[in-house]
Amino acid sequence: MSISNLAKKIKLLILDVDGVMTDGGLYFDENGKEIKRFNALDGHGIKMLLENNIEVAIISGRLNKTVEFRAKNLGIKHCYLGVNDKNIAFIDLIKILKITKNEIAYVGDDIIDLPVMTQVCLPIAVKNAHIEVKKISKYITHEIGGNGAVREVCDEILKAQGRYDIILQKYLTQN
Repeated sequence: MSISNLAKKIKLLILDVDGVMTDGGLYFDENGKEIKRFNALDGHGIKMLLENNIEVAIISGRLNKTVEFRAKNLGIKHCYLGVNDKNIAFIDLIKILKITKNEIAYVGDDIIDLPVMTQVCLPIAVKNAHIEVKKISKYITHEIGGNGAVREVCDEILKAQGRYDIILQKYLTQN
């Protein structure tokens, strides 16, 4: 089945954080507070999905207030942080949203993402993902994590569902 056909069915996009929504670097200030850099293009892509009734969730092994803030800022309601077993959050999302695994895409970059990625219909690796993640992925982004990879995925889902051109037209016709 083609990527476009798989993306047509997507009702939920699950994102890892470090290496997917960020460049994967861990930055700390002199007080040991962790700082993260997010991409504005990724953020707008997430907002476009949400505005088109496609849910977005975050599942991260790390617990970070900055990620909580970013999720809230973007309107992401489902944010699981500090989760060592991502399957627990995955099963919770399926129950809450009343969807099937065939309606879910997951973007990951490291082997901690594999247990969930092997269950969804559209596993996606960012360009700079670990080789094992790339092996099981049905799509590998052209962009690296933290630098537009999430936006690329959002655009592909919206294109497959016939919504991208409609969204683009709204921006082209605004006065």
